[in-house]
Amino acid sequence: MVHVDKPPLKPPDPIVVNPAVRSTIEREIKLTVDDRFRLPALPGTPIPRRLLISTYYDTPQYDLAHAGITLRHRVERGKQAWQLKIPLMKDRQEVELADGQSTPPALFRDLLSLHLGQHELIPVATLRVWRAGVRVRIDHAPVADVMLDHVSVMKDGEVLQRFRELEIEQVNGKDRTLPDLERQLRRAGAEDHDGRPKLFRALSLAVSNPETPPASDAPALTHVRWALARHARWLLAHDPGVRLGREPESLHQMRVATRQLRAVLRAARPLLIPEWADSLRDELRWLSQLLGPARDLDVQIAYFRKESAKLEARDRRPLIPFIAHLEAQRSKAQEILLNQMKNPRYLDLIRQVREAPHDPTAIESTATLHDLAKQEFKKLQKEIHQAGDKPNNANIHKIRIRTKRVRYAAELAESTVGKSASRFINKTCAVQNLLGLHQDAFKAEAYIQAFLKRSTNVRAAFVAGRMAERQRRRREKAKEKMKRLLNSLLKRGEKAWE
Repeated sequence: MVHVDKPPLKPPDPIVVNPAVRSTIEREIKLTVDDRFRLPALPGTPIPRRLLISTYYDTPQYDLAHAGITLRHRVERGKQAWQLKIPLMKDRQEVELADGQSTPPALFRDLLSLHLGQHELIPVATLRVWRAGVRVRIDHAPVADVMLDHVSVMKDGEVLQRFRELEIEQVNGKDRTLPDLERQLRRAGAEDHDGRPKLFRALSLAVSNPETPPASDAPALTHVRWALARHARWLLAHDPGVRLGREPESLHQMRVATRQLRAVLRAARPLLIPEWADSLRDELRWLSQLLGPARDLDVQIAYFRKESAKLEARDRRPLIPFIAHLEAQRSKAQEILLNQMKNPRYLDLIRQVREAPHDPTAIESTATLHDLAKQEFKKLQKEIHQAGDKPNNANIHKIRIRTKRVRYAAELAESTVGKSASRFINKTCAVQNLLGLHQDAFKAEAYIQAFLKRSTNVRAAFVAGRMAERQRRRREKAKEKMKRLLNSLLKRGEKAWE
């Protein structure tokens, strides 16, 4: 299932949690190698051999590991740091705090509060890693680090096991050479990795695959439970990143998971006791509304930063206070969000979300997943027809909401319906992206108009006017493509849900 409606945004740096905290995105490919493997000749400069000693911390039940999170204390050449790695889409966000204290920092314990609960953090493994490799350069620019790790798992000074791993870590976020490097290393003898982090291998922990859907002939309620569990995991996985506030994509994915949970509960209503489903949906709506302002500001800050870079210097200057104003609003939104995430209401919602997949309050029903998706499609179909050939902004926004709902219902039914559902889902993604661009332009113009009311500078008013006109053109371009795309969506839906 696709979790992204829009490409990742550049971080707006809403809040400085701690000057000593460094946050980066880790994009890497892992490969397995045997004792005979040698690095082939790669263009670039050698990375000096160095020793990394990492002590990993987790609960006695390995709650962090099972959530895809790692927390470690690393020592390298006398320098000490605490490193936290949390999920971020297909990548991971690495948060580092230079600190020599012997216990996990309070900052990290706060970020992990939902995953730790009342459990204590204890050291669970110590790994000694001798690392060497090459910083690959193309046209003199660094693009990736290829690193060969010799890992020893230690306990009480004794080596329990040894293994080797090969990592390709992206250095330049704009470069796309990782697959080429992977092919070259495979030709040299590298093979598929089992996907486990070093800690899992050290502890002999298996990686479960909760993403595998139930059999196509499984009861509809089984599929509903699986979907609820999947989206609940996604929501919880991004809670630490939202609390940290450094990566907009964490907040976006948490909001997506919230919407998906609501959509599943809505679509599966014929299978569930309405009072139970509606109550949980109401609380999820509250969370979505809580996340909304910060997400909207992330989108607008990224857009106006990009647009500002295209302008001449004299036209760029008036936008500086405008963007600064948006960033100040984003910081306030983050403060409100953090306060609410400590609220008993949020904690109670998380408890309900965790419990929902295990025992959703069901009722006897003959409704199938196909029936549920078809019902949502009919609502979308009606919304599109009522909007007519020239829908206004309000109609377009309603169609956008309906498209999201029907997409999530279709994803619930995809494994039982097959290719026709998959094709329909792909079309809904295209429609969502187009309608999302229209909505973003509409909101951007609203922010510009608000800025205009506060500005007395003639040049600023001129630039703002140009920017507002650009938003109107963005909306018109979206409208030009809209009719054809919506008609195509309806045709796909009729084939999938006939």
